[in-house]
Amino acid sequence: MRITEKKEILEILSMPESSFYSEIIPQVRKECKKTLSGKLLVTSMMGYSNICKNNCLYCGMRAGNPTIKRFRIEKEDVIKACVDAKEKGFKRTFLISGEDPKYGFDNILSIVRALKKEGIFVSLACGEFEKVQYDELKDAGVDEYVLKFEMSDPESFNRLNPSTNFEKRMRSIEYIKSAGMRLASGNIVDWPGQSMNELADDIMLMKKLEISWAPIIPYLPALNTPLAKENKRGDLLTLYKEIAILRLMIPNVNITAQQPGKDMRNGLSDIDGNSAAIDAGANVLFFDLLSDENASCFRVIDHRKITGPEHIFKIADKTGLKLITE
Repeated sequence: MRITEKKEILEILSMPESSFYSEIIPQVRKECKKTLSGKLLVTSMMGYSNICKNNCLYCGMRAGNPTIKRFRIEKEDVIKACVDAKEKGFKRTFLISGEDPKYGFDNILSIVRALKKEGIFVSLACGEFEKVQYDELKDAGVDEYVLKFEMSDPESFNRLNPSTNFEKRMRSIEYIKSAGMRLASGNIVDWPGQSMNELADDIMLMKKLEISWAPIIPYLPALNTPLAKENKRGDLLTLYKEIAILRLMIPNVNITAQQPGKDMRNGLSDIDGNSAAIDAGANVLFFDLLSDENASCFRVIDHRKITGPEHIFKIADKTGLKLITE
């Protein structure tokens, strides 16, 4: 089964749960067996700064949130943590931060160069830059750059992301692609006010952009953010439908499996939530390199809670899938 048209996406998004699991999930399992060969991709994650200049209406780390204790991790400590993980067999890392101009672009380049010397696959997410800077990141060795478009409707994007605009975001995405880095991008699933038509457009945009990884997540309220006043979390069934559609539309794409379950207090290391996402076609799991104190402050969402690698081993045991760490 191969999905190519928006109307097919809308048909699946509108399916009753029973029909989705009886008609679509068997096709997803067949595709996963063919393209993923029973494997889960594992990467360490290092949130090296939770300082952000932006005021996105949904993000807990927005500049206008005064309740978060802010931190920056020195470049030497970032390098050491990632290299220590590599020496334990984990040769992929995801470096992520808020848009923190004072961290120093040269420091980011130094971190990347050091990790590449160690043979580590580097995914990087630190926001919007000019073309020359993306070219420098590629030259330093960044394998994959993560910049989510969040929502494909320009009006919605501009309202929810007042510190930037849709045109600038898409221009940055094109700069990433032209620099020769893999592009990881995706949306927020079922944010308050999102229509199924908008969600289908999001999925079509991921196909158009030829993404390498879909770092998607359902909308989860974050304390002291304007959008949290809506008091609504994204629907999990809608999330699983999007994951399944992406697997059938872009068979070789990586898709985040680190997803919440019904109890948000379990964060993104919810065993049932991760397992359900994997069953729907997701394949990427993370473990956190931050200290417990800093991890609790890297609050893009409330109850983020990404734990150590022990959680990933539990998921592997439950699903019977093999972990790939490089």
